[in-house]
Amino acid sequence: MSGTALIHVVEDDEALRTALLRLLEAAGFEARGYASAGDFLLHPPADRPGCLLLDMRMPGPSGLDLQAALQRQGIGLPVVFLTGNADVASSVRAMKAGAVDLLSKPVERHTLLDALKRALARNASDRGAREEGARLRALFASLTPRERQVFDLIVAGKLNKLIAGELGIAERTVKLMRANVMVKLGAGSAAELGRLAERLRQLSA
Repeated sequence: MSGTALIHVVEDDEALRTALLRLLEAAGFEARGYASAGDFLLHPPADRPGCLLLDMRMPGPSGLDLQAALQRQGIGLPVVFLTGNADVASSVRAMKAGAVDLLSKPVERHTLLDALKRALARNASDRGAREEGARLRALFASLTPRERQVFDLIVAGKLNKLIAGELGIAERTVKLMRANVMVKLGAGSAAELGRLAERLRQLSA
């Protein structure tokens, strides 16, 4: 089940929480309920796809407090807020912090499901980017320090002869290292190396 998306419903109103869980399960989602932000933090989610359906105003830590705590802890679950009376400042804070949507209670079924689908899609995209980043960083970590120097100069558009002169090594050594870099990074050309370097830069930004 680790690959199945899980929707975490954090809502202090027990009747509403139960109704939301039933609605989501009837729509084909796996969902789990929590009575408070503290309850959720006591049972942190495993590293699996998902999102949060989060009441903005609750006794104790608010939904906004939980959103901030998740960010501090590096838990990248997208948030859809539910609120009965959100003020402008709270709404702006929620959206600036990356909330997918802010829905007013009572919420219509299709509006709720649409927002949660967008949240799950964002989570899938974010997870894919993290996995790609980890894969690329592992590939680059396999390069020796000298191979990384050669890689950087190739990406900068330098020819083998110029690289050899800049690094003080034989041109045939550069050719060998260039071949090693291509194999380790799974690239077939200098242009592909450039694209890999740019992609790694974007993912690390």
